[in-house]
Amino acid sequence: MPADVNRQIILAARPVGYPKESDFQLVETPIPQPQHGEVLVKTLWLSLDPYQRGRMSAARSYAPSLEIGEVIVGGVVGRVIASQNPRFAIGDIVEGRLGWQEYALSDGHDLRKVDPQLAPISTALGVLGMPGMTAYFGLLEIGRPKPGDTVVVSAAAGAVGQVVGQIARLMNCRVVGTAGTPEKIEYIVNELGFDVGINYKTEDLEQALSNACPDGVDVYFDNVGGPVTDAVLNHLAPYARVVICGQISQYNLEKPDLGPRNLRALLTNQARMEGFLVFQFANRYQEGIQRIARWIREGKIKYKEDVVEGLENAPRAFIGLFEGKNFGKLLVKVADE
Repeated sequence: MPADVNRQIILAARPVGYPKESDFQLVETPIPQPQHGEVLVKTLWLSLDPYQRGRMSAARSYAPSLEIGEVIVGGVVGRVIASQNPRFAIGDIVEGRLGWQEYALSDGHDLRKVDPQLAPISTALGVLGMPGMTAYFGLLEIGRPKPGDTVVVSAAAGAVGQVVGQIARLMNCRVVGTAGTPEKIEYIVNELGFDVGINYKTEDLEQALSNACPDGVDVYFDNVGGPVTDAVLNHLAPYARVVICGQISQYNLEKPDLGPRNLRALLTNQARMEGFLVFQFANRYQEGIQRIARWIREGKIKYKEDVVEGLENAPRAFIGLFEGKNFGKLLVKVADE
């Protein structure tokens, strides 16, 4: 491959239902050169996240849809290799939403510098990045757990869920997680310290929740929606808080689900359900990053990364995200550090 080629993955077609590899296309373009105020970033790590599925749809959402032919949106950690911006020097490690490509231009407004001394730089896309901040602020600011609360986390072995559960434990809560394989259940209980793990694919959810949460659910951190959420709502405690973070079970449906039908549980328990976007806490990210980094250094928070090699494999790995194939934060290693 010529040294001056930039490989990019673009949206070839809008997915109908679950995305297919044919919805993506790998193209080659010239590596761009920075103009005044710009930097050129070489991608080292690429983040794959459920929200990207929504950007591929034409449906109205909180962010604009991708157009056919556009580079797929995605968080990147990379190295500055050319700079016409005084804020960034060649060699700086940066994080930004630069997309599924090997090289990207930025005017710098969407970049943050990453401190390689804080933790491995890949964590800037995971536990010390958007997923970690989602867990930290979603739980503490929206869920507001109190010592002794029972906290239920769906997709508990995922990038967000694993951090939510561990922070809840640090807040002296009882933590119950749901996941879809025995390996994930073993991990959240034996490695992360969850009190109970429930395999939603093999267990009776209603009975398992009754056993695990005899006094009800005080905080539910919802990453999935669908039948799991329906079951948890049936077990809310008085004054419960339901945090709507993601609805991954719904993203690929060709027709919307009719549920939930049991919102009466919110009424009878005087409970609160609230959705949030992590970006509303953007001015406080450093607070969350520094606190979680300290917990990592102290051995109080662990994290798991699921790494795929090569930009060309991003579409297949992304599709697997919706099939529960990932185990931890899903990353693509695009180039050696």
